[in-house]
Amino acid sequence: MSSNTKTRRDGETSLQQYRDDVRAAGLDLSGIGVMWFGGPHQARQGDLAKIRAGNDRVIALAAKHPDVLPIATVHPYDGDAALAELARVAAAGVKVLKIHAHTQGFDVADPRVEALARRAGELGITVLMDNANILPGDSEKLFNLVVRVPKTNFILAHIGGLNFRFWNVLALARTADGFGFDNLYFDISATVLLTADSPLEDEFIWTLRNVGLDHVLLGSDYPQIGLDTTVEAFERLDLTADEKAKIRSGNAMKLFGR
Repeated sequence: MSSNTKTRRDGETSLQQYRDDVRAAGLDLSGIGVMWFGGPHQARQGDLAKIRAGNDRVIALAAKHPDVLPIATVHPYDGDAALAELARVAAAGVKVLKIHAHTQGFDVADPRVEALARRAGELGITVLMDNANILPGDSEKLFNLVVRVPKTNFILAHIGGLNFRFWNVLALARTADGFGFDNLYFDISATVLLTADSPLEDEFIWTLRNVGLDHVLLGSDYPQIGLDTTVEAFERLDLTADEKAKIRSGNAMKLFGR
């Protein structure tokens, strides 16, 4: 079994604990996305020194572990300073930027978010954003951002939570000229736990096929949710073996060129 996920907290200690948990579950990894912020560890506006230090820690960790994909962050409202930090981490080999509207306190519709996402695309960086649909309109704002910045790859975590149905709109949007949404990917972390073996499972699978199974990734949201729990739920979905192989690791390997 191969999969992709993310870890955080205490660097080498957290990474080893994660590896131990995965090994105990009988799983094999094709890659590990590592970020330093989440939960009580946040990248706040104006806290540039802390952000740089956190980014440097995950870059150093990835330098020691070839299977680690470093995930950096900035705060969009830091403007030019955020763009400069983005360029700095890109030069150090970072391929993923994670930003979180609710925990960092920014509006996805703010022009500074669009500017940051556009620059990320120019630097070859994929933008990972939360899409648990905490507040009404969250998915719609993300849809508009992806439309406005077509040359940047986006991963939307949790595929909208229990608002996953919204993303079936892509099947209609793609009928319009120029709306391929080839730059849009989803991870199904957390949401898969609520949909597997539930009355929603058929709709969830229908949604995955409508958004495009080549654009769906498996993530666990560790340490909040273990990879073993996620994989167990994922394997219960009524998908074909080829579809599951793409979601487990094939799509991520292709997206990140690993």
